Amino acid sequence: MDDQKKINADIGVEEEIVQAEEIAEKMAQVDRESNIRHYAGVPKAIIRWMCVAFTLFALAINTVLLLPPQVHRSSFVALIVFFAFLLYPANRKNNVRVNYIPWYDVVFAVTGFCCFMYYALRFETIVHQMATFTQIDFIVAVTGIIILFIGCYRITGMPLIIVVGSFIAYAYLGQFIPGQFGHAGYRVERIFTFLFYTTEGVIGTPIGVASTFIFAFMLFGAFLDKTGIGQFFIDIASAIAGKAVGGPAKMVVIASALLGTVSGSSVANTVASGSFTIPLMKRLGYDKNYAGAVEAASSTGGQLLPPILGAAAFLMAEITGIPYTTIALAAIIPAILYFVCIFASVHFEAKKLGLRGMPPEEIPRALPLIIQKGPLMLGVISIIAFLYMGFTPTRSAFYAILVSIAVSMIRKETRLTPKAFVDAFEMGARNVIGVGVACAMAGMVVGVVVLTGLGITFANSMLILANNIDHNFLRLFTVLFLTMIASLILGLGVPTTAKYIIMATVTAPILVNEPLGLPVLVAHMFVFHFGTDADITPPVGLASYAASAISRGSPLMTSVLAMKIAASAYILPYIFAFNPQMLLIDTNAFEVIKITVTGTIGIVSIAAALTGFMLCRMGLWERIAAVFAGIVLAIPGIESDLVGIAVLAAIIMWQKRKIKRDIPAAV
Repeated sequence: MDDQKKINADIGVEEEIVQAEEIAEKMAQVDRESNIRHYAGVPKAIIRWMCVAFTLFALAINTVLLLPPQVHRSSFVALIVFFAFLLYPANRKNNVRVNYIPWYDVVFAVTGFCCFMYYALRFETIVHQMATFTQIDFIVAVTGIIILFIGCYRITGMPLIIVVGSFIAYAYLGQFIPGQFGHAGYRVERIFTFLFYTTEGVIGTPIGVASTFIFAFMLFGAFLDKTGIGQFFIDIASAIAGKAVGGPAKMVVIASALLGTVSGSSVANTVASGSFTIPLMKRLGYDKNYAGAVEAASSTGGQLLPPILGAAAFLMAEITGIPYTTIALAAIIPAILYFVCIFASVHFEAKKLGLRGMPPEEIPRALPLIIQKGPLMLGVISIIAFLYMGFTPTRSAFYAILVSIAVSMIRKETRLTPKAFVDAFEMGARNVIGVGVACAMAGMVVGVVVLTGLGITFANSMLILANNIDHNFLRLFTVLFLTMIASLILGLGVPTTAKYIIMATVTAPILVNEPLGLPVLVAHMFVFHFGTDADITPPVGLASYAASAISRGSPLMTSVLAMKIAASAYILPYIFAFNPQMLLIDTNAFEVIKITVTGTIGIVSIAAALTGFMLCRMGLWERIAAVFAGIVLAIPGIESDLVGIAVLAAIIMWQKRKIKRDIPAAV
């Protein structure tokens, strides 16, 4: 008997290993950032300590080694490019062989590093040249940018390459473009030196934010991860929602929301929690596509939740000049409503399917869990406290790291070992590489917009369209709709930080200018939300693809269901565009409470309509009426709220009547 148990246990372990390998292989196919080169033995140790050295250098230039911005940023990019070629192979075939790195990757890594360090070391000389560049300067600029493109392909794939390449082509081919978008065109020398040597290109604001705020928060997230807080979030979510109807799916929503407070990636969230939650949902009766969709939608919502907002909060603060704390506060209500929608969707789906909660023996006890690992939350709480005390995001993150280390030492189970410290430093370096490359690439888009005046031209064309529409509501809705389409298309396969930077540069100013005149924060939140929604939107939807890799479902079907579950993601930006009070702009406590309550009721009504279940199954007219009630409740005004509540009340009364009518038949 014991031998049989041992055999079964061995089989279970083997199945888990096989599944993990399958997930890793599929993730490498759909998410290039997951396709990492494998090292072992001495090479692994060398790479590990090189990553640690990179983290220590980044810490130094953010604390004690104060350098000019150009030197700070170019040296940071030099290291980012260097590690991009050491860690990311050109294709999956090169990833099969352990400790294998082709000679050309070494050449790319060293050459790219030298190109950007060339500027860092010759910064003063180049500045004194007064924009007069030598032939060597030009060759270095072209070489550095080309290698950056190749490194970007390794990490993010073709979408961002195509976007940035198109902008550079626009700068060069302007004289061949008819109409108002045409311009005189710029010489190749002018384009590449402008993008390489000025703070309006590769080393612009985006990489400045990545090398300071984003790096600090990613290092903070790495330390939190090593304390075991991720598993604590999953366990506490199980304790809270495990017994409820559809408990596993509700657990996913709670866990992903908590993980989103320390992670800036929807794909990372999906993999981190989905490896446990998706198989659990499938085992308890959820369809594999639906299980993956719940995880993808919930994990994508993690990017909308303060304090990090997918790292976009720091970029938004830098671009708009709005204090970070204001941005974080403004994001709270939309984020809450987003998760309310998902929570309601999974509740109604579970009721419709008659699903139950998790088995009692699989649900951890909340009190022992809080006693054992609850203090780890002090790290997250402390960073919020430091931010609202007025410390910079970078300093807040560093102080929060110290708090996290201190509280981890309270109990042996959470105590950080020397190895965990080294792991956190290595993870911090690895995690920032993808974001850093994306920010450096997006900086070139900003540079082309500045160089060619494309932003003004694009804004003028959109404003001409807007001025041809007489009705204020239709005018704003039309421009918002076109902005939404542009954000979703651009977001297909492009990292969150890069797509936000591009949309904030090109489209957000249109929403701010007259005659639209949206508040700056509203405009930037609008494009950020829809850029984030692209992670679950077909045909790409990286978070949906990641979830389907775990669930073994259809990527397309998972994306479609994720859109349905997270319907609020496509509605909320319009709500706060027409009702800025939702972002705490020019409002008071009463208005905030009213907006939150009516918004919650409206979102739940829409979730019920899309699921087809409220108190019981809904007919077509009930679903249409519920959608109408939800939309009307989202419109500001007492009259619209009363209409929405009346319609919803009528639906509930009708459903209760249906239930009473069906009871005798059932008996």
